[in-house]
Amino acid sequence: MCVGPVLTPSPLHANPAAQPDLQATRVAKHYGAFRAVDDLSFSVARGSFFSILGPSGCGKTTLLRMIAGFLSPDSGEILIGGKPMNGVPPNKRPVNMVFQHLALFPMMSVGDNVGYGLARRGVAKDEIKRRVGDMLERVSLPGAQNKRVDQLSGGQKQRVAIARSLVLEPTLLLLDEPLGALDLKLREHMKIELKQLQAAFGTTFVYITHDQSEALVLSDHVAVMNHGRFEQVGTPQQLYYEPQTPFVAGFVGANNRLAGRATEVNGTTVTVTSAQGLMMPARAIGQITRGDAVEAFVRPEVARLARQAALLTDAGLPSFNARVDSLLFDGANSAVLLTEVQSNTEFRIALPQTGEFADLAVGETVFFGFDPQRAVCFAAGTTANEHVFS
Repeated sequence: MCVGPVLTPSPLHANPAAQPDLQATRVAKHYGAFRAVDDLSFSVARGSFFSILGPSGCGKTTLLRMIAGFLSPDSGEILIGGKPMNGVPPNKRPVNMVFQHLALFPMMSVGDNVGYGLARRGVAKDEIKRRVGDMLERVSLPGAQNKRVDQLSGGQKQRVAIARSLVLEPTLLLLDEPLGALDLKLREHMKIELKQLQAAFGTTFVYITHDQSEALVLSDHVAVMNHGRFEQVGTPQQLYYEPQTPFVAGFVGANNRLAGRATEVNGTTVTVTSAQGLMMPARAIGQITRGDAVEAFVRPEVARLARQAALLTDAGLPSFNARVDSLLFDGANSAVLLTEVQSNTEFRIALPQTGEFADLAVGETVFFGFDPQRAVCFAAGTTANEHVFS
């Protein structure tokens, strides 16, 4: 699938300095007793792609609106480009925003849409024409100035909205779930284009989404938000492989969860025993002592399937006997739903792409196991502390 030409980096923002483009210090926004954003501190490096990922109602849109200036924080301070923004209205901030529904002007041509902000600033017509032409070239829409908005595809409209924002050379580009209205195939295509555009322009992107795939694919760093706070901030790989709270483990990527007690602690390995009697080893995250209530998580792709238990035990893996309940065919993402026989605990296990289990049938008995170091275990109720990211 074509994802557009390779884009050359712009000199704009090309020399990152120590000063971050965005800093928030103890920012809070309350609605009565409800804490939409709760004493949040973080910073975003210049020229990076930073995503805020979380479920509906977690506070991410409220935070973005405070950065943009549409809402004022009840306490704390926001700095953009090193300058305090408290009391600065939206139209005076070095920030532009792309919304899910794009807000393009249907009665205007593509060129007039892209040049609208420049015209409002009083830029000369010849200069607007030059800058709009250059910008449309850079977003792979050369010569589209005279087209009507309704002549464009969904992906082209997306690029026009981004061009309209970037032509103003903002310090920050804020993107509020901009791919949410697109169909699945176009959304996958636009993820790649957005990543290429951000790398080419070097503008700092702050992106909010509830879609973990978007956040992981696009971002240099991701903040996972829950109940007004950041549970964890890190690279996509850190969030996926080294979650620091049960919420992050359960929200980022697919996971099998087992709640129980720590019946044995041996170094960093905890044996979790569920109420149904299933005993599962996992790697401790944080301090866990014997007898603690705990939650363990193991990802579907970590587990190994076998038709003979010895294939697992000979490899040094724990072996669990299970019944096949359902086959979920989805090409490379195919999985099997199993019920562990002794405890009736359900597991989702990724099917290997070797074809070895192409004939697997519902009702069949199989075995599965995994390296305990690739499962993680938390004390129950583990929550986020204040995270500061730079």
